[in-house]
Amino acid sequence: MLRWTLIFLIIALVAGVLGFAALAGAAASIAKVLFVIFLVFFLVSLIQRNA
Repeated sequence: MLRWTLIFLIIALVAGVLGFAALAGAAASIAKVLFVIFLVFFLVSLIQRNA
């Protein structure tokens, strides 16, 4: 999950540098959502490991 977040972040950065604002915004939004999902899964796994 974190790997996909980094991939979309890199796509957003490259698209932003090349001037593709719409693509950069979409990729950044996807990266944000994936990062939040990753954090939720990470916290759930920590809670389950300690319980």
